[in-house]
Parts: sequence; C-alpha cells; structure tokens
Amino acid sequence: MSQYNVKSKLHCRMKKFGEWIAPEKETRDQIKAQADEIRNRIKAQAEQDGVTVTKTPYSGSFATKTGLRRHLRGETTIDGQDVDIPFVVKKDKETEFGPLMERFKGYAEKSYPKTKIEVTKSSVKLTFVGTNLTYDIVPMFDTEENDRQVLIRENGDIIKTSIEKHREFIRSRTKKTKETEGVVAFNHMVRFLKWWREHKQQKTNDIILLPSFLINLLAAKALQECGVFTTYPQTLANWFSYLAHIVRDKETIWFNDNYGKPQPDSSKAWNVLDPVMPDNNIVKSWTGWQVSELADWLTESTEVINRAIAADMQGRDGDSLAHMQALFGKIFSSHCE
Repeated sequence: MSQYNVKSKLHCRMKKFGEWIAPEKETRDQIKAQADEIRNRIKAQAEQDGVTVTKTPYSGSFATKTGLRRHLRGETTIDGQDVDIPFVVKKDKETEFGPLMERFKGYAEKSYPKTKIEVTKSSVKLTFVGTNLTYDIVPMFDTEENDRQVLIRENGDIIKTSIEKHREFIRSRTKKTKETEGVVAFNHMVRFLKWWREHKQQKTNDIILLPSFLINLLAAKALQECGVFTTYPQTLANWFSYLAHIVRDKETIWFNDNYGKPQPDSSKAWNVLDPVMPDNNIVKSWTGWQVSELADWLTESTEVINRAIAADMQGRDGDSLAHMQALFGKIFSSHCE
C-alpha cells in the first residue's frame, strides 16, 4: 500500500497514542531518583561486606527509552517499564565464596526491611508498597574487558554479556531513525510493539509470552530490512508484514554489530540470537507451535493495520478507529485525540 500524508487522521492518532504510552516525565524522574537511592544503599552494604562494586550502569528499557507507562485499568493492564540496576562486582577472594545472588538479597533486606523482596533467575526484585514499582538488582562479575560482564543465574548458568553493548544496540538505532525524514523513531516503534504484545497476550490468556528482549530484536530486524516511513501506520504495517514472513519461515535473526555470521542451532525450532553473544539463542526453549502462533499473530495484525489504513484513506474514521482498538485495545480510543 502506498505511503500517505503525515497529516492523515490515523497517523495523528498513532502519534498521540505513542506519546501517551511513554512513561510520564514525572514518573521517569521519580524512578531515576529511587533507582539512584537503591544504588547508593546497596553499594554501601556491599562495601561494608568487603565487596568491591566497580560500576552500576544504567540499562534496560529505562536507559534506552523503550519502556511503557504504568496502566492498571481496563482490558489491557501494563505494569510499566522494567527498571534494571546492575551491580558489577570485582571477582576476588571476598566474592569467591557464597552465591552472589544471596549476598545481594541480604543487602536488599538490610537496606529495605519493609519492602517485598524476591529472587528471580537473574536478579533480586524489590517491589515498593504503595507505588508497586519494581526494581531488579542484577549482580554481575566484571571481566578483564571493561565493557563485558559475567552474569551467574540462580540455577548456576554462567552468561557472558555486555550492558554497554546491549544499550548501544538500541540507542544507535533510535539515533539513526531520528536522523531520517519524518517523526517515526525506533524506540517509539518498540513501544508500539510492546503495547501490542501486552494486549495480544492478555486477549489470548498468555498462550505464548514474548519477552521484551525478543520484541527489541524483532523491531531491530524489521528496521534493518524495512526502514521507517514518514508515518507510523505505514511503518507498522510494513514491519508486521515482514516479521510475519520471516517468523513463518523460521528465519534465523542475528545482527553483525559485534560478530560475524554465526552458526544457528539446527536442533532448535527457531533461532533469534543475542546481538552481543551469538551463543545465546533467546528462543531456544520455543517449540514449533509457538513460532507458528507468533506468525499467526503477526499475519492477523498486518491485516488489521492495513484495514485501518484503508479506512483512514477513505475517510471512514469510525472503522479505522475500530481496527486500531482491535490492535491496541479499547484504550487506544481514549488517548489518540
């Protein structure tokens, strides 16, 4: 379908909705202040215990501006952006003994005795009463390379990663799109896909779950092959269509930012490779039916957005709005004008 004017009703509606689903500035400021307080308190506890914290970099959706606002009413409920707080620790005689995760759980309990604290597979999660905001403390070991860290999960898995390179992977793509004509930026499109993911999962009772990391990589692949257009609807339509095709074909998704062409695991139903660590297939546990289900979601959504575009071009505002509600939930109509 041909590209159309940035003054189109649907483009303006999506632009307005995109502004609404982004976290409010006041919320971002509150989160940053609380995250900095957590950094200081946990670091102080660790240092009292003889642990050397080499850095606590910003990471995740907060750092890349791809998080969603918190919305807990209506048919699509969103917990809001995840806030990761890595603690990179020097591996020495003080940290050789005892699981790192348990040590940081203890630091969190001492720092926030009235806060709900639980250990996940990779973090110590703090949930603050009243706001229900959650923060994931992620303890990691440093390495001889300044921009590489080692993550040791609760089950003993050892994963070499890079906070800085993952952050730059998203930021560089956002920067590139902001330098092109129009208002469509990569991080805005990631937010649209995340909101679509939340609505779709809830409508289908979480038949499949799409982690945010997977959404990031699907968006990056669509950007790489399709680029962005001057309007949100046309960009989303092209991305949905392209992704439906490559997911249906189980095409390996990978990026050459940090390594040459990898060798995908042919024993797996699908390969979506970490852009920093090619040995990390983030869908290694997926079965063939899950891949097919995601392809169906994308195919259906392609049809829906194209029907919305067609109705918009024909001046059928009501029909166009109904299609967008099917895509993003009824909340779209409340925040698109």
